[in-house]
Amino acid sequence: MLQQLQIQNYAIIDEINIDFSGKLNIITGETGAGKSILVGALSLILGERADSTVLLHREKKCMVEGCFSTPAAGPVREFLLARDLDIGQELILRREIAVNGKSRAFINDTPVNLDQLRQLSALLVDLHQQFDTLTLGETDFQREVLDALAANQPKLQEYRQGYTALELARKKLKSKQAEKAAFTAQYDYYRFLSDELEEANFRANEVEELDNELKLLSNAEGIKGAISGVVDLLSEAEEPVVQQLKRAQHQLQAFTGWHAGIGPLLDRLQSAQLELADIADELARTNDQIQYDPLRIEQISDRIATGYKLFKKHAVADTAGLLAIREQLSGKLDAVHNLDSVIGDLEKECDQLLTSSTKFAAQLSAARGKQAEPLQQKVNRLLKQVGMPNARLKVSIHALPANGLDDSGADHIEFLFDANNSNRFEPVRKVASGGELSRLMLCIKSLVAESLDMPTLIFDEIDTGISGEAARQVGIIMKALGVSRQVISITHQPQIAGKADAHFFVYKETRDREIKTNIRLLTPDERITTIARMLSGEKPTAAALENAREMLMN
Repeated sequence: MLQQLQIQNYAIIDEINIDFSGKLNIITGETGAGKSILVGALSLILGERADSTVLLHREKKCMVEGCFSTPAAGPVREFLLARDLDIGQELILRREIAVNGKSRAFINDTPVNLDQLRQLSALLVDLHQQFDTLTLGETDFQREVLDALAANQPKLQEYRQGYTALELARKKLKSKQAEKAAFTAQYDYYRFLSDELEEANFRANEVEELDNELKLLSNAEGIKGAISGVVDLLSEAEEPVVQQLKRAQHQLQAFTGWHAGIGPLLDRLQSAQLELADIADELARTNDQIQYDPLRIEQISDRIATGYKLFKKHAVADTAGLLAIREQLSGKLDAVHNLDSVIGDLEKECDQLLTSSTKFAAQLSAARGKQAEPLQQKVNRLLKQVGMPNARLKVSIHALPANGLDDSGADHIEFLFDANNSNRFEPVRKVASGGELSRLMLCIKSLVAESLDMPTLIFDEIDTGISGEAARQVGIIMKALGVSRQVISITHQPQIAGKADAHFFVYKETRDREIKTNIRLLTPDERITTIARMLSGEKPTAAALENAREMLMN
C-alpha cells in the first residue's frame, strides 16, 4: 500500500506531501490544476524515464519518493531478499533527477537501476491511465486476464522454462542443419583439398629442410673444393700445417728445462696440432659425404615446387601452416560425418521438449477455458451495472495455427464485443468507443484484482465519457475494490468522488509570483462544497449542496 507520496521541484509542484488512505482515495480538481502532473510524478518511482524538462527550478534537483508498507511475505519480500535489499516495515522508492537531466533510483536508500525499480513497482502498483484502455484490445493483455483468473502463473512460468529450452534446442538444430547443408555443398571441394595434401604427405619442416639440402647439393663442387684445399693445407701438402707444428714441438722440446715458460707453450702447441689434425680428419669425412647428385637435385626441386605451390594455394608461409590446413580439413570432413549424430540427438531433444511443452500448454488451455464463461458472465453483469445494459463481452479461444506454440502456450485469445445486443461480436479493438473501453477495462480490472496480489490500483480518469447513474455504479465498483485493497482515482465525476474514503483536492495557487500546484485532504464540509461545485458550477445552489450531502451519506 502507498502510504505517502512526497514530490519536490516537479513541473509546477514546489513541494507537496500526500498521506493516502488504505481504501478508496479520490483526487479531484479543476481542469489544468495539475491532477495528471501527480500521476506523472508518481510514474517516476514506477520506473518511467524522465529528463531535466520536469524541473520547476533549474538549479535544484527533482525528487519523488513513495513510502509503501512492506508485506510480511510474498513476491515483494522475495524480490528484496533476492537482491540483498534492506527489509523493514516500510519500503521507500525514490527517484532523483539532477539539474543535468541524469536520473538516479533508490530502493530503501540503496541505488538501483531503472529496470529493478520497474520490476519492484510492478509488484506494488497497477497504474491505469486514459490511453491504457488501448491495451484492452491486445492479445497479451487478454491472455493475462484469463491467466490471472485461472491462477496460471506458476504453471505458466514452468511452461515458459520448457518452451525456452525448446526454442534453444530448435535454434541449435537449425544451426547444425544449416552447417551440414553448407558443409555438404562444399564437401567434395574439401575432400579434394584434403586428398591433395594427404597425397603430398609433407612431414614437419620438410620443405625447409629440403631447401637447405638443395642449397648444399647445388653448391657441392665449390664446397668440396674448399674442403679439399683446407685438408690439403692441414695434412696433405708438401709441408702440411700439422707436420710443421709437430716439428716445432721437437725444436722446443730440448729447451723445456732451461725456461719455465716453454713447457706450457709446448703443451699448447701440442693441443693445437692435435685439434688441427682432428679438424682435417673431420673435413675429410665431410668431403666424402658431399656428393653432387643431379637426380637428387631434381627430386628435391620437384618436391619443393610442390610444397611452394601448396603454400600459395592455401596462403601459408611454411610447412607447419600446410600441416595445420590439413588438420583443419580433416576436422571439417569429420564434422560432416559427426553432424548426423549431433542432428539426430538434437531432433530427439526437440521431440521430448515439444511433448513436454505441449502437455503443459494443454493444461494452461484447459484452465483458461474454464475461466472464459465465468468471465463473460461477470463482466456482462458489471457492464449492465455501469450503464451498458446491451453490451456483452465474449471470450474467443482458438488453438494457434498448425498446433503451434508460443511463449504463452497454444492459445490465440480474443475478446469480442457487442455494444448493442446485435449478436454481431467483433474484436474489442475495432468496435468499442473510448467510454465503452474505459468502463469495460474497469469491469475487467475489478475482477482480475480479486485474483492478483496487487496492493494498490491507480486510475487516472478511467471514468471518461460517462456520467449520471453509470458514474455512480463505477463509484460503487471502486468502493468495493477499496474494501480489500488501496484504490487511488483521479476523477471529474461527483458520483465517484462521493464514494471516497479520503478525498483530495488539487488546486493552483500563486506564491512568490509563481503559479504552483498544491493538494489538500478535504474535511467533510469541504467535500460537500467541492462535490456541489462538481454538480452545478463554481457557485453551488442549495439543491446541489443538498444533493452532495446525500451522495456522501449514501
